[in-house]
Amino acid sequence: MSPRCSLVVNGKPVRVATGDTPLDAALPRTVAAGRDGVIQDSVLQEALPRLRNTSRARPRLGDGAATRPGPAPSPLAVLRTAKRAGTLLSATPLSGAVMEVVVTVSRSLDVAPGQAVEVAFAGLPARPYCPTQRIDGNTELNELVFHLRRDRGALGPALGVAVHPGHAVRIKGPAGGTPYRPGPGRLILVSAETGFAPIWAIARAARHLETGREMVVVAGAADADDLYMRPGLAWLRGTGVQQITLAASRDRRGQSDVRHGPVTAHLPTLRGSDTVHVAGPPDIVRAVERLCDSVGATCAALPFLPARSRARSLVTPGDTGAQFGL
Repeated sequence: MSPRCSLVVNGKPVRVATGDTPLDAALPRTVAAGRDGVIQDSVLQEALPRLRNTSRARPRLGDGAATRPGPAPSPLAVLRTAKRAGTLLSATPLSGAVMEVVVTVSRSLDVAPGQAVEVAFAGLPARPYCPTQRIDGNTELNELVFHLRRDRGALGPALGVAVHPGHAVRIKGPAGGTPYRPGPGRLILVSAETGFAPIWAIARAARHLETGREMVVVAGAADADDLYMRPGLAWLRGTGVQQITLAASRDRRGQSDVRHGPVTAHLPTLRGSDTVHVAGPPDIVRAVERLCDSVGATCAALPFLPARSRARSLVTPGDTGAQFGL
């Protein structure tokens, strides 16, 4: 019997060896995203982020892969999209540069931690964002929460200027991303900048679903003043997570709980049995991927791309100049 199985992607069969990663075989690129949690839409149309293994993520039932004979559900089934109407509830500063944006939707949307949704504020281009939890954890079922830079992209500068509470929002999703799944081995969660958004959602879910699983969290930013995630990390400590590290390359105030340097300088020694989720700027994400590759750890990577231009005002319908990213 041939050691192969079959995937069906958008109605097209894809052959993959049973020891390979099915998403790697079917989806050739890693999704790119903006540092404020925006994922580049043109890439999402072609690929999902790779669940990179190296050795551990093999085709199995429950991952959307099935061996022949029998019907093979598409691995994209988890991404069947639903649409919701919503309104902006609040935009609250978490730091000098980062905002917590809360949108209420007409009905709750089934989005797994680590996935994205496409968000269109009226008058602004639609962009995929990674939903998260409120930084204090008190998120309602009909709320979607996002972390974004207030000084970047089209939406950030518009908050409080052209976009106020009550602003109409359209949501569609899920729209890509690598969903968190319970599993064996350590769960290593690494984020830089607002890459903390999907990591915080994953961490919350894991502490509810896998209370006994060892978790390591490393969160960072270029500037220590942008380490807005402390309330979330305090909650994790309260649930028993012992290995939590904050890191920054610049720390003008010499904060005692901040280690100097990028997050990659403060990772634990990785093991082949680890599952690593990483989100942030591409150089950080690629470095973590390489470290995972070197030991055979599973790595779900979400690199964020900076925008090529800054939007100064609301765009009009048909505007083709909007860029994804910051």
